[in-house]
Amino acid sequence: MEEAVPFSIVSTVKALSRALRRDAEHEAEISREREKLWFKESSAKNLRNRDFLSPNTVLTTLYADGKVPSDVLSGVRSLHGSGVLPIGATEVTAEGLRVCVDRCAAFKGVLCGITPYLTPPAQRQGCILINCPALHTKQTTPSPDTLALGQLRTVLIADHLGAHLRRQGYTVSFCPALPQDSDIVNFLKTLGIDWPTVPVSWTNEDREEKMKKALENSTYRDREIERGKRRSRGEKIEGEKRGIKEEVRINLKQVVQDENVQGYDPSLGSCTVQREALCHLAQLDSATADLPVSTATALHVTSCQDEFRQQQTAMLWRAAGAAAVQRLVICGPVKTPGIQMNAAQYIQLRKAQMKEASEMKYGEQVEGQTWDDIIRVMTSATVRFELLSTVHTSPVTLDVQRDSGVSTKGPRGGVFVMYNCARLHTLFSSYEKGVEQGLYPEIPEGAELDFSALKEEGEWLLLFNYLIPFSELLDQSGQILEHEGGTARVNLRTEQVCRFLVSLSKDFSSYYNRVHVLGAWVCQVQIQQLGEKLAGLEFKQI
Repeated sequence: MEEAVPFSIVSTVKALSRALRRDAEHEAEISREREKLWFKESSAKNLRNRDFLSPNTVLTTLYADGKVPSDVLSGVRSLHGSGVLPIGATEVTAEGLRVCVDRCAAFKGVLCGITPYLTPPAQRQGCILINCPALHTKQTTPSPDTLALGQLRTVLIADHLGAHLRRQGYTVSFCPALPQDSDIVNFLKTLGIDWPTVPVSWTNEDREEKMKKALENSTYRDREIERGKRRSRGEKIEGEKRGIKEEVRINLKQVVQDENVQGYDPSLGSCTVQREALCHLAQLDSATADLPVSTATALHVTSCQDEFRQQQTAMLWRAAGAAAVQRLVICGPVKTPGIQMNAAQYIQLRKAQMKEASEMKYGEQVEGQTWDDIIRVMTSATVRFELLSTVHTSPVTLDVQRDSGVSTKGPRGGVFVMYNCARLHTLFSSYEKGVEQGLYPEIPEGAELDFSALKEEGEWLLLFNYLIPFSELLDQSGQILEHEGGTARVNLRTEQVCRFLVSLSKDFSSYYNRVHVLGAWVCQVQIQQLGEKLAGLEFKQI
C-alpha cells in the first residue's frame, strides 16, 4: 500500500491558486503568484472562521465585478491532491473568498501518521563546508577574551546552520579545526558547540606551502604590478619574516570576471598574499581534501565588517585552484550601546543574571552541580536566542546593563522556550506515573480516537501553525541553497527556527493555562505529546 503524502501548506496554497485561476498550464506563473492570491491565516481570531482567504482585491482583479464563478467555487470545494489539506467549507464574504479546512479529517491525517511531519520532506545530497573566519588564527589562536560579540554571532550561526543542514541530509564539516583543550574550544562547549579539534602539536605547514606554490604559479598572478612595486631590501627582509620570501600579488578582479561570479565587490583588485591568508587557505584546502568537488559548497559565515576580506580570501582560494561553490553568509553587527564588551564578558554577565534570577525565585536551593548545569544550559539558551532570533543580515542590539536582569518567565526567547519544555516534561512524567497507578488510560492507537472531540481553538492553532508547517520549515535552507541564484551572498533565514519556537511556546503556554490537560479527553493528551516531540526535536537542533 502506497504511503500517504503528508499535508503541506505550500501544496494546499498552490492547489487553491490553480483552482482560482482555472488555468493549470501556467504552473510557473502560479508558483510566483500563489502568495498574492491566498493568505494562510495564523491568528486565533481569524482562525475562528477561516483558514485561508483570497481577498476581494484579488477577486476583483481575476473576475468581472469580483464575482467568483460557480464552477470556480465548485472546484475549490472539491479540491484534492497530493499534500492538499481536505476542504471543509467555502464562502464568499465581504472580505473575500474564505476557505475552512475539514479539521477533523486534518487532525486524523496528521496525528495518525505524525513521523513525516517531524522530518524534512526530502533528504538532500551534497557536502557543505561551513567556514567561520572569526575562528581562524591571526597572530595567535582566538580566545574568549579576543572574540568580539559580532564574531560570536557568526560562530553561533555557523553551528546552527550545521545542525539544520545535517538534518536535511547534507554531509557537513566545519573549518577551521581548533587546538584541543584550548580556551576557545572549552568556551564554545559551554554554549553547546562541539567544534572540530586537532592535537596541539598539529601543523598545517605542508598545505600552506602547497597554497603558496599554487598562487605563485597561478595564471592570475600579477607580475607586472609586482615589478612596478619592487620593495627595498629592508622591506624584503620584513616580508621574509612574514613567511613570504617574494611578494606575490593576485589579480582578483580577473578571477571574478573569468569565473563569472556575481555579487562580489567591484573594488576587488590586485591583492598581496599575506601569511594570514595562506593559513586560512591551507585550512580550507585541508577541510575539503576528501570532499567530492562536484557536490561541495563552502559557506563562509562572516561579519559585515570582514566581508571584503573574506571575498578576497574566497577569490584567492579560487585562484589557487579550488573548484567548490562558494557562498557568503553575512552577519550584521552586535551593538551594546554605551558599553564595550567581548564574548567572555557577555557570557559571564548573562550567567550571573541567570543565577540571580534563579535565586530570587528558588532561594537557597540554587547551589550544587545540578543547579550549575541548569544555569549553564539556561544561559546558553538565552545567548543563542538573543543572537539567532534576528535576521542574520541585520544588526542586533543587546541590553547589557548589569541591573537589567534576565527573566525566567515571560515570552523572552530561550528561557521561555526551556520553561515550556520543562512544563511538557513534567506533564508527561505525571501522565506516565498516572497510567502506572491506574489514574489514566493508555493512549490508544490513532484509528481508535474520536478526533471530533478536538474542538478547543488552541488545538487547531497548534496543528495548523506548527505541526503541519514544521517539515517545510526544516527544508527551507536546503531549498534556498539549491534554487537561489549564484550570487556571492545567500540569506538562509537562520532566524526562523528561533521565532517558530518562541511563537510555539507562547501558543502552547496559552493553551496549557486554559485547558486542564490531564482531565481532558485522551486525544487531547496525544496532541500535547506530539507538541513535546516537536519542541524537543527542534530545540535540540538549536
